Amino acid sequence: MAPITKIRVSHDDFDVSEEIAALEREGRNAGAVVTFTGVVRSDDGVTAMHLEHYPEMTEKSLARIVEKARERWDIEDAVVIHRVGELKAGDRIVLTVVTSAHRREAFEASEFIMDWLKTEAPFWKKEVTPQGGRWVDARESDELAKNRWGE
Repeated sequence: MAPITKIRVSHDDFDVSEEIAALEREGRNAGAVVTFTGVVRSDDGVTAMHLEHYPEMTEKSLARIVEKARERWDIEDAVVIHRVGELKAGDRIVLTVVTSAHRREAFEASEFIMDWLKTEAPFWKKEVTPQGGRWVDARESDELAKNRWGE
């Protein structure tokens, strides 16, 4: 079966178990399924986060990141779902699901996708606190994480 790549950017929440089950329904035969779910943190009094994006540009960027992962690791399927709009602290914001024959490829590809997504995907994030809103950039630690992959 051909590998699946699913990219979705949406205001809607997602169900992690449903996304995994969808890959299983496709008759996949992976030995490893690695998922990562990111949530909106409440650091520094953050009560919500507002995310903006350019729809076509964002989806294309996410697809390119998955293709870079496919060039480096022997992965089967990849799902990347990222939410936009107004999200409250504790809400799910991002999901990656990567399948492969062996765990190392799935773990590393998933981590690579998240490291690149944090710095290269065109999202604009505004944290909301009781004192007001503030736009946030990628952190230095995000850049260092991406750069460790040698790209």
